[in-house]
Amino acid sequence: FDDATFAKLPNSHWTLLVQDVDKWDAGTAALLGHFAFIPSWRIDDVMVSYAVDGGGVGAHVDQYDVFLLQGMGRRRWAIDTHADPSTAFRDDVELKLLREFRPTHEWMLDPGDMLYLPPGVPHDGVAAGECMTFSVGMRAPATSELLLDFTAHAVETLQDSQRFADPDLRPTGEAGEIDDDALRRARRALGPAAGGLGDDAFADWFGGFVTRYRVAQAPAPRKRPIDHAWIGENLPHIRLERDPWSRFAWRRHGRAARFFANGGTFDAPLAWARELAGPAREFDGARLAKLPQRARGVALLAALIDAGQLRPVRRRRGG
Repeated sequence: FDDATFAKLPNSHWTLLVQDVDKWDAGTAALLGHFAFIPSWRIDDVMVSYAVDGGGVGAHVDQYDVFLLQGMGRRRWAIDTHADPSTAFRDDVELKLLREFRPTHEWMLDPGDMLYLPPGVPHDGVAAGECMTFSVGMRAPATSELLLDFTAHAVETLQDSQRFADPDLRPTGEAGEIDDDALRRARRALGPAAGGLGDDAFADWFGGFVTRYRVAQAPAPRKRPIDHAWIGENLPHIRLERDPWSRFAWRRHGRAARFFANGGTFDAPLAWARELAGPAREFDGARLAKLPQRARGVALLAALIDAGQLRPVRRRRGG
């Protein structure tokens, strides 16, 4: 909505939610530095909730961990910790709001206070005057989402020679019958959900999945590939900025690493993977230039720059 609509809203009982604020505001993104005890690929976004007196979403349940940090003003939070709380939704609103909410605990959060909510805990937050709350949500893909993506990945990796086979087939008197033996062969051919992939292939799938899951936008690739030699020569004199929508992760692979960026997979020197997948949003080229296996590290930087994940910026004189 536009500014005129915003100005016409009443003085009480409404709220505005803005997701992915950390992608647009550096100060908000800096809050995530305090959550470095959680793997970076588990953090989804920082959502900001602005509300006037009495405003709130309504009683609901989140299926992921969330940290509720109170910014400006105050907000009263109530939660339901009953062993089997009601999860039936109201049918008179589009949002998944609870039809019944029986709070067992209540707190008034002042600026700087924080409330942690595990998944599945019914809760309701109501503004006590004008207020702003920062919600740091975790990424918790549903099992169905994991299985859907994994299945697509497994299909791509299976060899055409891997087929349903029945070398023990005997003559049948019922040409159209699918008998129990045929069903057992089919089950054996498919195996457990993840049984068709080895450890490395499975890890590559998971790394690609978690670095692209729930990313609302993708970094824009460069129109022209960057020159590797230019990076090698100028690395000590530049800094590199991460795109706000980038997600990085890595895993050990022998003495090296596999590096994951928004679904892409790259071979990388171990020290470079550790450095780039850390919490920093900017990287000092001079520091990177001192890491071992510089040539391979420069190749990784070039690939990430071409993909739009990193942007090289020349240092100012004296900087």
